[in-house]
Amino acid sequence: MRVIFMGTPEFAVPTLRALVDAGHEVVLVVAQPDKPAGRGQQLTAPPVAQVAVELGLPLAQPRAVRSGSFPARVVGLQADVAVVIAYGRLLTPEVLHAPRFGCVNVHASLLPRWRGAAPIQAAILAGDAVTGVCTQRMEEGLDTGPVFREVTTPVGAHETAGALHDRLSLLSAQVAVDTLAVLGSVEPVPQDDTRATHAPKIAKDDGVIRWTDDAVQADRRVRAMTPWPGGQVAFDGGVLKLKEVRVASAEAAGAAPGTILSTSPLVVACGQGALELVTVQAPGRKPVSGTDFANGARLSPGGLL
Repeated sequence: MRVIFMGTPEFAVPTLRALVDAGHEVVLVVAQPDKPAGRGQQLTAPPVAQVAVELGLPLAQPRAVRSGSFPARVVGLQADVAVVIAYGRLLTPEVLHAPRFGCVNVHASLLPRWRGAAPIQAAILAGDAVTGVCTQRMEEGLDTGPVFREVTTPVGAHETAGALHDRLSLLSAQVAVDTLAVLGSVEPVPQDDTRATHAPKIAKDDGVIRWTDDAVQADRRVRAMTPWPGGQVAFDGGVLKLKEVRVASAEAAGAAPGTILSTSPLVVACGQGALELVTVQAPGRKPVSGTDFANGARLSPGGLL
């Protein structure tokens, strides 16, 4: 098939490689423009753009996709399908309907659950036991189109968003190739809108943990926000980053939220239950075990964190 590929971050890279390996003719790769990155803020191409150059594929990084020359270019390619995965831009009806089979989106959830920008984080926050990836025929609505294929996978009890991201990235490649193999011979299944849930974009303060939270929910939040923006609590006028935590078995009955129950391991009482701080990072310091942090900060049981 003649394929237009639209994606930007590392998550989309395995799918681009898989489509090429499957023998599809990628007539254009579309990624977002280069952006400043790193300490030097040097202009850096996004991962999909870098791979397109590596593979010798035609590349476009338009600043405007709803106006200018881009829509006409897509129409002129006379592609069979556009595969869209984590591109990060809304497309016009003209672009959505330009390819012969329209646009197929690869989404990191089991639609209609977790429509929106952050389905991986939302699944962990909600305590979902199972998630996955699916493909849908794109419509003007956000992730509302009928579903072609899906692959499910369990969410690990201690899995972070970063780890789940990497696994779903590989599954996305599989489901995208499978979908193109049946495109035109299989009709997608409409979503049940009454079962839809939404996963809004993550903000920096979404990683803030409050000791009044339930320990189970605090654990989920830290895992959902790892690696970005990371779990964090206020400490000594700054922020203590929670790199790894566990729901503790220690009894917290009667202890006020934020009370240190133990320093080896470092366990803190929550609104319900307690949280073990396995690995933490103080401002300006390297990550250390909770016990080493407690010793360095001279914390003691009964005190408040």
